[in-house]
Amino acid sequence: MTTRTESRPMVGIIGTRHPRPGSSMLAGFGEKYLLAIEAAGGIPLLIHLTHDTEVLDAHYQRCDGLLFAGGGDVDPAYYGAAPHPNLGTVEPLRDEVELALARRAAGDGVPMLGICRGIQLLNIALGGTLYQDIPAELPGALDHYASSAVPEHAHLAHPLTLAADSWLAARLETTALPVNSYHHQALCDIAPGLRVTAYTADGIVEAVEGVGPNFVIGVQCHPELLWEDADPRWARLFAGFVDMARRHSPTELANTIGADR
Repeated sequence: MTTRTESRPMVGIIGTRHPRPGSSMLAGFGEKYLLAIEAAGGIPLLIHLTHDTEVLDAHYQRCDGLLFAGGGDVDPAYYGAAPHPNLGTVEPLRDEVELALARRAAGDGVPMLGICRGIQLLNIALGGTLYQDIPAELPGALDHYASSAVPEHAHLAHPLTLAADSWLAARLETTALPVNSYHHQALCDIAPGLRVTAYTADGIVEAVEGVGPNFVIGVQCHPELLWEDADPRWARLFAGFVDMARRHSPTELANTIGADR
């Protein structure tokens, strides 16, 4: 992949599909993700779901980074598990497209950011597993769906603790902060190449980062709903990710990540 020299890197954001009664499917993209990347200095590149590998390859070749957004559950077959009775909506084509892109990006050293479903997708793509339903599998856990009752889901539902030596802690300039929470699944076995860098009091993983030269970060909260008003510190996450996308050669990334830590 050719490293871009433009000051505003292209960040690929994979969409989803929504049924429309009496008509064709709608291709959907959460606007908040697009605005967060745009405000951080990137240019969102919308990648629609398709079986056409030539189209996906053309999209991918234009990307300096990939953002995996929130959404439904990933098919547990991808991590060798049978479906739990509380498994939510699964989008087979989205799973197929995102897992293929994540694995390709991991091999090429393309920076990746995963949000909510996205952190789970990245963990699966790199060899990890999930708890399919927190209330059923982890009795006594906090209510990790608490922000769902609040408009735009920006409610700061619980605090999290960040590893002091993590990239995220350096960017946010803190090791503890409250976040919104809108998920019923969570990371279980952590994939090789990732390390846990944030968690809640009940032990649920809230963030992971890559341990090698590639820039990979996943967060379980929804910072795209926080950075404008609820907690502007999260704008630094998007700015840092876009900066990594701007200079994504493996050598540069290794030097940059080391310097930031």
